[in-house]
Amino acid sequence: MTSVMSPDAWQAIALTLKLAAFTTIILLIVATPLAWWLSQTRSKWRAPISALVTLPLVLPPTVLGFYLLMLLGPQGWVGRLTEALGVGLLSFSFTGILLGSIVFSLPFSVQPIQYAFEAIGRRPLDVAATLRASPLDSFFSVALPLAKPGLFTATVLTFAHTVGEFGVVLMIGGNIPGETRVVSTQIFGHVEAMEYSQAHWLAAGMVVFSFAVLLCLSLLKKRSDRVLP
Repeated sequence: MTSVMSPDAWQAIALTLKLAAFTTIILLIVATPLAWWLSQTRSKWRAPISALVTLPLVLPPTVLGFYLLMLLGPQGWVGRLTEALGVGLLSFSFTGILLGSIVFSLPFSVQPIQYAFEAIGRRPLDVAATLRASPLDSFFSVALPLAKPGLFTATVLTFAHTVGEFGVVLMIGGNIPGETRVVSTQIFGHVEAMEYSQAHWLAAGMVVFSFAVLLCLSLLKKRSDRVLP
């Protein structure tokens, strides 16, 4: 296989794994408190914030990528801010596609964790409160351990979804070797150049990876169903 896969392909695979790992870690940190708030609050802001979180699921990736590109570009307020700070523009950079991936994969992190928190119910938290546990203690000692299946599902889905991104990455980052060229855009480049053999190896790898993710989630659900009474 090493003779079939070009050095550019291996570089794209490495960059894809890096992007997926960074996206997953950041989103777990951001999504967990957000999911907890959505599962517990009765605020009037719950519905619009929940809709905003879910929006990437229904928006075409090119639409989301276009507006993020405008936001990060020289005319966008984020682009003007980063230029004023001396950072430069984030579009067509790894940081740019990382931000795009975080936005695009947000619902894949928030929703599984939110559903896991909602499935816990109020009783374990009420019991913890009667034992004089603070809300913070209850969250870390009761809610998080009970929500482990949701956290695992969010981790797997977020990582897998980021690996398969195409539209958002292409709009924000283009197809720059070593900087923004991930597996999906590498396949696109091979097809454009009519290099179908090299495209096949990468595409087949994506199929195997996607099947493994779905199988893993199916086995996890089956195991969780056995544990639950």
